[in-house]
Amino acid sequence: MEIRVLRYFLAVVREQNISRASESLHLTQPTLSRQLAELEAEIGLPLFKRGRQLVLTEAGEMLRHRAEEAVTLMERIEADFRQRGDVGGTLAIGSGVYAAGAELVRSLEEFSLRYPKVKYEIYTNSADTLRERLDAGLLDFALLQEPIDVAHYEYFRLPTKDVWGLFMRAGSPLAEKEKIRREDLAGRRLVCTGRLAIHREVEHWLGDADDLLIFMRHNLVDNTVPLVVDGFADAITIESAVRNYDPAKAVFRPFSPSLKTTVVLAWKRFQPSFSAAGKFLEFIKEKYAFKA
Repeated sequence: MEIRVLRYFLAVVREQNISRASESLHLTQPTLSRQLAELEAEIGLPLFKRGRQLVLTEAGEMLRHRAEEAVTLMERIEADFRQRGDVGGTLAIGSGVYAAGAELVRSLEEFSLRYPKVKYEIYTNSADTLRERLDAGLLDFALLQEPIDVAHYEYFRLPTKDVWGLFMRAGSPLAEKEKIRREDLAGRRLVCTGRLAIHREVEHWLGDADDLLIFMRHNLVDNTVPLVVDGFADAITIESAVRNYDPAKAVFRPFSPSLKTTVVLAWKRFQPSFSAAGKFLEFIKEKYAFKA
C-alpha cells in the first residue's frame, strides 16, 4: 500500500466526490477511480457507499484514521530531512491542561525567534492518547502528569507543579473558604479523574473514601463543567485545568494540606539534532539547565 495512494484516498474522503478530488490532485477521473478500485481490492472490503456523495463504510472509516496517521508521519519524516540545512518543519507537542504546559508553550516565543521557519502543532488530550501518539511518531514530545510509566522514553521533570483542589459553583458555601479540607467533602457529589495512577494519588490524600460520593470519573475535566456550573457536582481537579473558566460561574479552591503533582517532558529515545525536535530538545535543556 503506497503513501501516494493513501493521499488519493484522503482527497476523495475530503471532497466526497471523485470528480472534485481528481481536479484537486491533477489526475484524470478514470485514473483516480482505478486507483481507488485497486485499493479496495487490496483491502478486500468496499471503502465507500456510492451515491450522490461518497460515504465511508466502516472499513473506510478505519482506513481513513490510519491513513491520516501514516500520511502525517511521512510528511514529518520528509520535512525533517528536507530542512536539514535550515531548521524548519513542524514541531508537535502533546499535553494535558497543565501549568507546566502553559509555561512550555510560552517558551516557544523564544524558540521561534531562533528558528523562524518552524511551525507548531499543539495537541491536547488524555495521557494515554498522548503516549499512543508519541509511540506512533505523531508527536515529538508529550507532557505527562506523574505518576506515569516512562520506561520507554527519555524524559526530564519540569519544575512547575500542579495544585489540586475543588472546582465548584461560585455560589457554593464551600466557595467562601480559602482552602478545602478533607472533611469539607463529606456529603458532596464529586467527579474525579479516571486515570488510575492519578486517582490513587488523590485517594491517598482523601484517605478512607468510603463516606464520599465519587459518582463520576473522567479523562478530561472539561466534560464535567456543566455539572459544576449547575451546582449538581464538584470536581476534584488541578487548578490549571479550570483556570480559564468564568469565576462568576465556578471557582477553584486548593486542598489543605496541599496536594501537588509534577509533569515530565517525554520523547522517544532518538531525536536527530538537525531536526526541529532535536533543536527544541537542545533549547529546552538549556532553558531548564537540564544535564543528561
